[in-house]
Amino acid sequence: MLPLASIPAVDPAAGVEAALPDRVGEPPLGSLYADDRPRLGPASVIFTGQAPRLTYGDEGSIIAIVGADADRYRIIKGEIEAQAGEDTVLSPDGRRVAFRAVGHPRPRVEIVDLVTGRSRTVTSGVAGTVMIEPAGWSPDGRALVVRDTVPANPERSAYRQVLSIVWLDDDRRTRLADDYEVHGSLVAFAPDGARLAFQTGRTVTVADLDGRRLSSFALAPETELAGKGAWSTDGRSLTVTRRDGASWSLRRIDPATGRDLGAIDTPAVSGVTAIRLLGWTADETGWVVAYQPAPHAPAAFDGPLEMDQRLAYGNVGTVRVLALDRGADAPTTLLTAPMEVVAIDVSDDVIRSGRTRDASPPHGVGPRFWFWTVLIPVLVTGIAAYRCRKGLALWLDNRRVRRTRGQGEGSS
Repeated sequence: MLPLASIPAVDPAAGVEAALPDRVGEPPLGSLYADDRPRLGPASVIFTGQAPRLTYGDEGSIIAIVGADADRYRIIKGEIEAQAGEDTVLSPDGRRVAFRAVGHPRPRVEIVDLVTGRSRTVTSGVAGTVMIEPAGWSPDGRALVVRDTVPANPERSAYRQVLSIVWLDDDRRTRLADDYEVHGSLVAFAPDGARLAFQTGRTVTVADLDGRRLSSFALAPETELAGKGAWSTDGRSLTVTRRDGASWSLRRIDPATGRDLGAIDTPAVSGVTAIRLLGWTADETGWVVAYQPAPHAPAAFDGPLEMDQRLAYGNVGTVRVLALDRGADAPTTLLTAPMEVVAIDVSDDVIRSGRTRDASPPHGVGPRFWFWTVLIPVLVTGIAAYRCRKGLALWLDNRRVRRTRGQGEGSS
């Protein structure tokens, strides 16, 4: 018999010391869903991929969620090839997960609250959209940036992307960009939440929350906006990743002009498809996701969608979370994942704290497996008994009549 996965109860209201697990594993068969009881509470990590227990149906994605302070796992059923950190994003406090909703006739984003178990949807405010997906949270969690993909012509041979801010308390929307080049926009909010930077194609734009463009500039060759943690902790500069051959390093640029401000004294990362900057700890250590190449990944990536190719399911073998310490000679590995875990996101609260913990991912099978294992035989027995109720009643009557006759004969 398979062992039951150990999932201790948790009080979501209790204070937890969030920390990054040093490894994650595939969620057990029969894992609880994000809205099941007992509630999970805030999460430290979400991840996705194409490992056996990270897919369902016709290649739908399982979004795996890990508790903030312990190895309690939950799952969400998402759309095909969901990418944690790109189109499936964890709120800064780890409390909510936003993802492309499944099973709705009109495209929409679903947001699940891991503390209450409740969910809500965000519909598109763009006419003709064929897909809407989340791209990033504001630091206070009050707003969500979403990407709409819209056909650019009647033949649907080309598409444009529309980037908008949605204010979740009143559903107010602010248009940020309407770009005809389909390229997943990177979004990074400044620490104070008053500005955000986003990349469309080779251009980085800095805007305020009213959608006013404060600056716009083209990136230098071989550079990309670093990720959701691209702003420096003081908000004075932006971080880009620069690729030199097979290694990636971090550099600062001026958010007003794009001027190169020089390399950051953090170690380079080699032998990876790409890196994404998650953010900075209190002591200015950069945490990055490093995408390990799949065995049959191309040796070179070209064209306007190069970064999309570098992060694509078939080209990523697994991911790691690395710490890039100032002045260090090499990165420090903080988290490892099984093969075919291809994307990950970490809560901002965990990143800022810099805390890590020893992990022991659950194995075996989860509570839903045992629930259905017990429930199905009980239901089958109940249905059989109900269908045979007349015959059973007749059999009981016959036994009662025989007993009565036997008692009468004995007394005579």
